[in-house]
Amino acid sequence: MRATPLGSSLGSDQGSAADDSVRLYYSRKTQEILHKYGPGPRVHFHVGLYPDGPPDTTVSQSTLQQRLLDGQERIVEHAARSWGAYEAPPRRLLDIGCGLGGTSLYWAQEHGASVTSLTVVAEHIPIVRNFARQAGVEERVRPVLADVHDLDETCAYDAVYANESSGYTDRARLFEVVAKALEPGGWFGMQEHFVGPSEWRAFMDGYYRTRLGRRGEYLAAAEAAGLELVRDEDVTDSVAEFWVQSMAWNTAEMDRLRAGAGAVPGAWTGERLEQSTIAHSRFFRLWRDRAVQTRLLHFRNGGGR
Repeated sequence: MRATPLGSSLGSDQGSAADDSVRLYYSRKTQEILHKYGPGPRVHFHVGLYPDGPPDTTVSQSTLQQRLLDGQERIVEHAARSWGAYEAPPRRLLDIGCGLGGTSLYWAQEHGASVTSLTVVAEHIPIVRNFARQAGVEERVRPVLADVHDLDETCAYDAVYANESSGYTDRARLFEVVAKALEPGGWFGMQEHFVGPSEWRAFMDGYYRTRLGRRGEYLAAAEAAGLELVRDEDVTDSVAEFWVQSMAWNTAEMDRLRAGAGAVPGAWTGERLEQSTIAHSRFFRLWRDRAVQTRLLHFRNGGGR
C-alpha cells in the first residue's frame, strides 16, 4: 500500500516516463481510494496496525471499512507517540507524498503542526484542500504540487514525515533534501516496507509502480546526509493482518456488486477487485513469512532537539 508518489529514482528520459506512469496510476486510483478508505476527511492509503491480533472478518462491510481506517490511524498515532511528538509537537512539518491528505490532517489536528503537503498528482491538491476545510485545519495544511527531488529549502521544518512514499525516490537525494530542509535537531520519521531476496519483489514494485529498497540502503543514505538513526521499530507482525482485512472488504464489495447494488462511478469494478484480492493474498504471505518488513524509522538532524 503506497502513499502518493514523489517521482522516480530512475534517470533522464526513462525517469520521466516512469514519473508519468506513476502519476497516472495514482490519478486513476483516486476514486478507488475514496470508496474503500473514505469518506474522510482523514483518508489514508497505507497499511494499518493490529497489535492485538486478528479481528473477525465475518462482519459487515461497513465494519471492515472502519477497521481498515482504525488500523491506519493506529499506526500513524503509534509512530508519533514513539517518536516523542506528543511531548514535543512539531511546529512546521513537511509531509512527503501526502496522498489524499490523511496524514497531513493528522499532524495538523492532533499536534497543531503547520503542514506542507507534497504531492505530484495535481488532481489531489483540491481534494486535500477540501478535506482540510472539512477538518477545520485549512489554515494549517498547505498542499503543494512538487517533486521532492527538486525541493530546495534550508532549515524550513523541524519535522519531515514520509509514509510509504520513500520507495518512489532516489534514496540518496531524498536524505540530502531532508537534511537540508530540517533545522538543527529536527527529525525525519518514515513508515516504509523493506525487501530481502524474494521472487515477488518485481511483482510488488510493478503493482504499486515503486522500487522498494533494503534497510541498509536507507541507513547508508541517511549517514551520508548527516542524519542519525535514533529509533528503528519492526512492526511487520502487527501489520500483516491489514492484508486480510483488505481482502475481506474486497470480497464484501464483490458480493455487493453481484447482488445488483449500484457501482460507484470510477471506483471498483469486479475485475479490479479480483486483481486486488489476488495481489493482497500474496502480500499477506510475504509479510507473514517476513520476506517483506514494515519498519518505523526515526532520524535526527544533528543530535537531540
